[in-house]
Amino acid sequence: MPALCRDCLEVFDTGPRCPACGRPRVIAHDELFDLSIAHMDCDAFYASVEKRDRPELAHKPVVIGGGGRRGVVSTACYVARIRGVRSAMPMFKALELCPDAVVLKPRMALYAEVSRAIRAMMAELTPAVEPLSLDEAFLDLTGTARLHGAPPAVLLAGLVRRMKAELGVTGSIGLSHNKFLAKMASDLDKPHGFSVIGQAETLDFLADMPVRAIWGVGEAGQEALTRAGIHRFADLRRWEKSALAARFGSMGPRLWHLARGEDARRVSPDSAPKSISNETTFGEDIDDPDILDGHLWRMAEKVADRAKAKGLAGRVVTLKLKQADFRLLTRRQGLRDATQLADRIYRTGRQLFDAVPAGRAYRLLGVGISDLCPAEEAERSGDLLDPEAAKRGEAERAADAIRARFGPEAILKGRGLR
Repeated sequence: MPALCRDCLEVFDTGPRCPACGRPRVIAHDELFDLSIAHMDCDAFYASVEKRDRPELAHKPVVIGGGGRRGVVSTACYVARIRGVRSAMPMFKALELCPDAVVLKPRMALYAEVSRAIRAMMAELTPAVEPLSLDEAFLDLTGTARLHGAPPAVLLAGLVRRMKAELGVTGSIGLSHNKFLAKMASDLDKPHGFSVIGQAETLDFLADMPVRAIWGVGEAGQEALTRAGIHRFADLRRWEKSALAARFGSMGPRLWHLARGEDARRVSPDSAPKSISNETTFGEDIDDPDILDGHLWRMAEKVADRAKAKGLAGRVVTLKLKQADFRLLTRRQGLRDATQLADRIYRTGRQLFDAVPAGRAYRLLGVGISDLCPAEEAERSGDLLDPEAAKRGEAERAADAIRARFGPEAILKGRGLR
C-alpha cells in the first residue's frame, strides 16, 4: 500500500514509521497517489496566529471573539475546545466552561495577511484554488504531478509543512475524488491531520455517517431530514430521487447524489461571494431605537464600502436581530433594482426594523445584501416613490470620492455618530 511521511515527504511501502526519519506521522492508502481534489482547513486559525505571536500562550486556552462577556466566540484553540468552547458560542457561556481562558479581540488585518501568504503557497501548486474563507480552501491538483514531479498527496503534505515552518500555523488536509468528500475528510483528523477517502470505499464509508455531516445543510434542513426518518447516509440512500425531490424540493436531487458520494461541482477559482454583510454583538442589550438606528447606518456604510470595493450590488437587503433571550429574527426585502449604496441599504433595513414589534431589546444587530450582481446593473430605473433617491445617490458617490482622497473621517453623517 502506498505510504507517505508527512514530516520528511518520503514515499515508501506501508509501515507504521517512516524508514527515512523514523517518525510515525505516516499516511497510507491504496488510492493515495491517484486522488487530486483536496480541502485544506487551517487549525483554529485565529488562535494559532495569536499563539505564534505570543509563545507564552502556547499551552493556555485561547478564545478569539468580541470584547466583554456579551460577545460571541469567533474561534477557540484546541485547549479551549476540549473544555467545550465552540465557535459562535456566547462569550459568557464560553467563560463558564473555561474560566481561565485568555480572551483576545480579533486582529483581522493580520489574519488576512497570513491568509494571503497561504493562498500564495497554494497558487504555486495549482491555479485551481477556491477559497471558502480566510482559513480554508479547495484545491484541484489534477495534472500537476508532471509539472512538480510529485503526486498531489506529496504536494499537499509539503504545503502544510511549509505553512508551519514559514508562517507558524498548521492545517488539516482532506483528499478525495470530489469536493464533498474532500471537505468531509479534512474534518476526520484534526488538528494537523491528513485523511483520504478513496473511490472504492466511498459507499461503505458514508453508510453509517450521520447526515449532519452534509456541509451546507443548516439546522432547519437537519430537522426536516430527522422528521423524514433520515438520520444516516444509509437511510438517505433508501429514498428514490423523485421522492426526495417531492419532499425536499430542489435540495432533493442533491441529497440523492451526495448519499452516493457523488458531487459534480468543479473547484472554481472565480467563485463569487453570495452575500455581503456586517453585524455586531452589543456589550449590553439595547432597546433605544435611536442608538440602534446609528448602528444600522454604520453597518450599512460598511456593507456598501465592501460592495463597492468588490464591484458588486445586491437585489435583497437582510436585517438580522437577536433578542435578549437569544431568539433570532431575520427579515428580508427584495429591491426593484440592485444597489450598493449605503443610503438604500440603510433605508430598506430601517423599514424592516420598523416592521418588528417596538419596545424590544436586542443583543445583536446585522444588515447585509444578497442575490449579488455586477455593479453595472445597479440603480438603473430609479425609485419612482422616492424622487430624492437619485440625488442622495449622487451625494454618496461624491462623498466616496472625497474620502478616497482625504481619508475615511473626511465626511461623517450625523446619524453615524449616535
